[in-house]
Amino acid sequence: MIYKKLIPSSLLGRSLIIIFVPLVTLVTLTVFIFYQTSWTIISKRLAQSVVGDINVVVKLIDQGLKFKAIRIAKEDFKMKVEYKKDVDLNPLSFRPERGILSRRLRQQLEELNKPYIYDLSNLDQGAKILIQLNQDLLIINVDKDRLYNESAFVFLLWMIFASLVLLFISYLFMRGQIKPLKKLSIIAETFGRGLDAPELKGSGALEIRQTTNAFNQMRTRIKRFLKQRTDMLAGVSHDLRTPLTRMKLQLSLMKDQSAKKELEYNINEMTAMLDSYVSFVRGETPEPIDQINLEQLIKDIYKNLELENKILKINISNNVETSGRTLQLKRSISNLIENSLRYSNEIHVTLSNDKDSCYIEIFDDGPGIPEKDYENVFKPFFTLDPSRNKLKGESGLGMTIARDIIRAHGGDIKLSKSKLGGLKTTINLPL
Repeated sequence: MIYKKLIPSSLLGRSLIIIFVPLVTLVTLTVFIFYQTSWTIISKRLAQSVVGDINVVVKLIDQGLKFKAIRIAKEDFKMKVEYKKDVDLNPLSFRPERGILSRRLRQQLEELNKPYIYDLSNLDQGAKILIQLNQDLLIINVDKDRLYNESAFVFLLWMIFASLVLLFISYLFMRGQIKPLKKLSIIAETFGRGLDAPELKGSGALEIRQTTNAFNQMRTRIKRFLKQRTDMLAGVSHDLRTPLTRMKLQLSLMKDQSAKKELEYNINEMTAMLDSYVSFVRGETPEPIDQINLEQLIKDIYKNLELENKILKINISNNVETSGRTLQLKRSISNLIENSLRYSNEIHVTLSNDKDSCYIEIFDDGPGIPEKDYENVFKPFFTLDPSRNKLKGESGLGMTIARDIIRAHGGDIKLSKSKLGGLKTTINLPL
C-alpha cells in the first residue's frame, strides 16, 4: 500500500519515474564505485606524495639542515614549516577526521614511525600536521592542493547536472506523447455523456494513433446504431398511426355499443403506447448544450405540475449550475416527479451539491418498490402493474427514458428507501 501511494497516478508521472529511477541508480553506483576506487587511489597517491616530502624535510632536519629544509618545503613542496624547540606534542588535541583522505593520510604518516597529530578541520586553509622530533615539535601546514583534488567533485556535479538535463528533456518528450492521450480521454468522456464529440486526428506514437483510430471507428458505429434505432422506432410509430386512424373511423360507424366500447379501449391503449414510443424517440433527437440552472429548472417543473391536493415540498440548499440539454433534463426530472405523484400524497424534492457533482433527491410516501425490482423498473416495458394498463400512464418506458437521459449527461439514477416510507430517487449529475 505504501508503494502504491508513492507511485504517481498519472501516466506522465509514472513515465518520469521509469526514466528517473535508472538515472538515480546510475549516478549512485557511479559515485559509489568512484569513491571506492578512483577517489581512494587518488587520495592514497596524494597522501604518499605529501608524506614523502615531509620525510625529506624530517631527514634534512635530522642532518642539521633545518633552514635548508624549511626553504625547500616552502619553495618546492608548498608547505609552511615551523620548528619549535622543547615543545611536546599534545595528543589530546587530536580529533581524528572521518573520510577517505583522513584515513589515507593517517596510514602514510604511521610509516614515519614518529609521534604525530594532524588537523583537517579547516582544509581551505591547508592541512596542519604536527610531528614530534625528539624534544622538538615540527609544525607543517600543507597547501590544500597537495591533498585535495576538486576535479573529482566537478565530475560528480557534472553527472548530477547531466542527469537533471536528461530528465527535463524526457519530461518534454513524454508530455508531447501524453497530450494526445489526454485529448482522447476528454473526447471519450464527452461522447460518453451523449454530447457531440468531434472526430479525433491521429497524432503521437503508433500505439496512440491506433487507439485514436479505434475510438473513431467505435464512435462512428455507435452513432450509426443509435440513428438506426431512432429511425426504426420513429418509422414504426408513424406507420402504425395510419391504421389506428382508420380503425377509429370505422369504429365510429359501429352500432354494437358493447363491442365498440371494448375496441375503443384497445385502440386508446395502443395510441398511448405509440405516444410513449414517440416520446422515447424524441429524447434521442439532438439538442444544443446549454448552461442550466437546476434551481430554476425544478421551479419550472413545479409550475407545470397538477398536484390535485397533493403536497410537494422543494428544498434547495445552493444555486447549482451544470451543462446539458435543457429540455431532456426537464423531461427526465418531470417523469420521476410525476411517477412519485402518481402513487403518493407527499413528495419532497431536494437539491444539493459537492465539489464534483450535484444531487437531486425525490422522497415520497407511496407504497415504494420492492428492492429486488430497483433495477428492473429501468428495463424497457417493465411495469409493476400486472394488468399492464397503458392508459394509467404505465408504458414501461418512463423510468427507462429518465435514466437514459441522465446517463447521457454523465450521471446516474439510484433508487432506495425513502425517509417518508416510500421510494427515494437520487439523481446524480456532474458539475
